[in-house]
Amino acid sequence: MIRKFGRLRDGQEVEIATLGSADGLQAEILTLGGTLRSVTLPPKNGKGGKRIPLVLSFNELDSYLSDTSYVGQLVGRYGNRIAGAAFELDGKQYKLTANNAPNTLHGGEIGFGKYVWKVLGSGGGKNTYLKLGHRSPAAINGFPGNLDVTALISVYENTLTLAYEATTDAPTPINLTWHPYFTLSGDPRDRIDEQRLTIAASHYLPVNESRVPTGEIAPVAGTPFDFRKPKSVRVPPPSSHPQIALTSGYDHCWVLDGPIAAELYAPSSGVRMRVKTNLPGLQVYDASHFRTVYPEWHGICLEPENFPDAPNHANFPSSILRPGEPHRSFMSFAFSV
Repeated sequence: MIRKFGRLRDGQEVEIATLGSADGLQAEILTLGGTLRSVTLPPKNGKGGKRIPLVLSFNELDSYLSDTSYVGQLVGRYGNRIAGAAFELDGKQYKLTANNAPNTLHGGEIGFGKYVWKVLGSGGGKNTYLKLGHRSPAAINGFPGNLDVTALISVYENTLTLAYEATTDAPTPINLTWHPYFTLSGDPRDRIDEQRLTIAASHYLPVNESRVPTGEIAPVAGTPFDFRKPKSVRVPPPSSHPQIALTSGYDHCWVLDGPIAAELYAPSSGVRMRVKTNLPGLQVYDASHFRTVYPEWHGICLEPENFPDAPNHANFPSSILRPGEPHRSFMSFAFSV
C-alpha cells in the first residue's frame, strides 16, 4: 500500500509504502531517499497491544528534511568517508565536497537520502516489495559519471531485504548502503548497552583521528573489536584500546568472513536480528553523537558496505564501478522473537 506522506517546498510529493503483513514483520519506506520509516513486529503474545518498533524514526516530513544523522536513509554515492574529500582514478584527480571536513561523508553535501526517488514498481502477496530508482548526475558532489541506481526493498515473512543495482557511463567509485538506527528493545529511550552483538569477522579497519581507515587490516583477537562470540555492545573504557580512546566508542568497519555478517539480540524484548550481505564490510556505529543531537534516543547502526576510503587504498577491495559492469549487492535483516 502506497499513500501520501507530504510535499517538499518545491512541490514534489513524498509517498510512503507499507510492506509486510499485519501478523508479521512490517516496514514503511519513504520515497524520500528510500528512507526506512519504520520496522515493527507484532506484540509477543500476538493478541492486542502495540507492535514492537525496531528502528528510530520521525513522525513528520520536515524532521527528515532537516535531519543530519541520515536516519533510515539509503546512502550514496559513497557511504562512509573518503579521506581529504579527494581521490585519484585512472590518473585523474577528483575533488569532492568536504561535508565532514576534511573528508567526504556519505556521498557529500547532498546525498541520496535528500532526493525523492522514482517508484519503478510495487507488489503485494507473500513477497511485498517497492522498487525505487534514482539518477545521480555526473559531477554531483564532484563524482564522475552519470550513475543510475535502483533499490528493491522487500519483506518476505520476517525478513527485510534491500537489493541494489547500479550502472554508470564513466568510471566512478560507489559504496551503497542503508542507514537505519536499530533499537531492538522496542523503546528508543533504552540504552543499547544490554543488547548483545555477534559479528562474523576476524579483522577490522583501524581509523585515524578523522575516522578514516589507516589502511591497516587488523586482527580482532585480543581487542574490544572481537565480537566473534556474542557480547554486550557496551563501549569499554578508553584505556581498553587506543582505537576506543580515539573514537570514544565504535565507529569502525569490520572485514566480514562470509555472507552471514552479524546478529543483534535484545534480552528485554526477546527480538533477534540476523544480517546477511554479499558486501565485504560491516560498519558498526553506536550513535554516540545522539547524546547532543537526539538525547532521548539510543540506537546502533549495522551497515553492510564496501570499505571506507577504498579509492585511496590499493590493498582494499576495489569500489570502482565501470561502464558495462553492473553493480549488484544485497543486505537482509531477518527478525525473530
